[in-house]
Amino acid sequence: MSRTLLSLSLAAVLTGGAALAEAPRVATDIAPVHSLVARVMDGVGSPELIVQRGASPHEYSLRPSEAAALQEADLVFWISPDLTPWLGDAIETLASNASVTGLLEADGTIQLEFRESALFEAHEHAESGHDHGEHDPHAWLSPQNAATWLNVIAGQLSAADPENAGAYFANAAAGRTEIDTLSADVRALLEPVRGGRFIVFHDAYQYFESAFELFASGAISVSDASDPSPARLAEIRKRIADEGIDCVLAEPQFNAGLVATVLDGTEAKTGVLDPLGSDLESGPALYPQLIRNLASTLAECL
Repeated sequence: MSRTLLSLSLAAVLTGGAALAEAPRVATDIAPVHSLVARVMDGVGSPELIVQRGASPHEYSLRPSEAAALQEADLVFWISPDLTPWLGDAIETLASNASVTGLLEADGTIQLEFRESALFEAHEHAESGHDHGEHDPHAWLSPQNAATWLNVIAGQLSAADPENAGAYFANAAAGRTEIDTLSADVRALLEPVRGGRFIVFHDAYQYFESAFELFASGAISVSDASDPSPARLAEIRKRIADEGIDCVLAEPQFNAGLVATVLDGTEAKTGVLDPLGSDLESGPALYPQLIRNLASTLAECL
C-alpha cells in the first residue's frame, strides 16, 4: 500500500466511520417538504427537490436531472397522489427500490376533506379518518402536521442510516421547537385581525385556517388546476358585496384577471398568498418563512 493510501486509511479510522458514512440519497416532491427533510438532514446530507419552485405540483414534466434524482434515491418523501397525481407512476417506474413515504397518510397527520362549494361557513373544516374520501392535500400548511412529519422523516432516515440516527432525531427535535415558536409568533401576529373576512384564490389554506382559527369566506377556484365557472365567480362577487369582505387574495402563479374580476366595484383590498414558497430559497429555512409570509400577508391585507 502506498504511503498516501495508508495515510487516508488511518485518517478514516481516526475520524470514525459515522463521520465519513455516506448519507442516503433522498428525493422530495415540493419545496415545503424538501425544507422539512433538509432540516432533519442538516449536517448529514441534502435532499433533492423534484418539483421546482414556481411550478404547479398538479401538472409537471420531469426534467432529466429530476428523473435521475428519483432513480438514484434511497428514500422518497412526498405528500400524496392527491397533490401530484403524475408522480406516483414516476416513483413506481424510477424509484422502485426506494423507501417511499406518503406524508399525508403518515400516522398522526391531521387530514381535512375537500370543500366543494365556492362559499365557506365559519369553521367548515371536517376532519376525516384514513378510510374514506379524498383528502385536501395541502396538509403542510398545518404546523402541527409539519412537526409530526419531522419525526416521521427522522424515523425513516434512521432506518436507512442508523449511524446518523442521533443527528436525525436531534435535528427533528430542534425543528419541532422552532415550529412551536413559529406558531406562537403567528398567533400573536394574527390576533388583531381575527374575525376579518377574506377570499382566497383557490382552496389551499384550510389547514392554515384551522391551525390559527382564521377562516376564509370562500375561494375563487376549487383547484389551481381548473378555472372557476361564471356561476362560481358570481357567488363570490355577491358575498364580497353583501358581507363587506375585507380582502381577496391572489397567488403568484395564477390568473390575476380573475381576482380583478371579483374585486371590481368593491372596496376589498388584495394581497398575494403563496402556499409553496416559490420566491424563497430552498432549504431548512423555507418552511418557517413560508408560514410567516402567509400570516404577514393576511395581517396586512385584513
